[in-house]
Amino acid sequence: MAEIVLFHHAQGLTPGVVAFADELRGAGHVVHTPDLYEGRTFATLDAGVAYAGKIGFGEVVERGVRAADALPAELVYAGCSLGVLPAQRLAQTRAGARGAVLLHSCVPVTEFSAAWPAGVPVQVHAMDADPYFVGDGDLDAARALTGEAADGRLFLYPGESHLFADNSLSSYAPEAAALLTRRVIDFLAAPGTAGPAS
Repeated sequence: MAEIVLFHHAQGLTPGVVAFADELRGAGHVVHTPDLYEGRTFATLDAGVAYAGKIGFGEVVERGVRAADALPAELVYAGCSLGVLPAQRLAQTRAGARGAVLLHSCVPVTEFSAAWPAGVPVQVHAMDADPYFVGDGDLDAARALTGEAADGRLFLYPGESHLFADNSLSSYAPEAAALLTRRVIDFLAAPGTAGPAS
């Protein structure tokens, strides 16, 4: 069993993010889903990004860090798009990280530390023609990160949807999302990620 903190994307803690967390729970894992927007959700990605900009992207990250402060050190950090920012920061800088799962986004390792921490496995998942992921430099960052990590995997899915794993949004791609979920569940079942047997 792994213990995971899953940070939502720019549209908030949507029913689709909760459903993904429930899939992981159904596989036997403990999943925390902090609400960095304090109950707000947004119908469009643009509206959600605008709200994040209004409160400050740095504040969004700090809310994620504060949420993790109340949790054990030995966590897998997962994030969807905007939620990758606190997830990646914590995976790189908080001692005890068991792994990282970065969905739809990735930032350069140097944003948070000099190097990816030794022994922390990572998966990055995105669509191969997602204009946000490919056009904004996330693909290059993901290739560099997964190349640097001792156990790093980059999974690209055919298509151009950004938040394709959220079943409550029009961007949802069921086949790709199902494959992503299976790969994440396999990742969480690995001995180093899952932690000591209970």
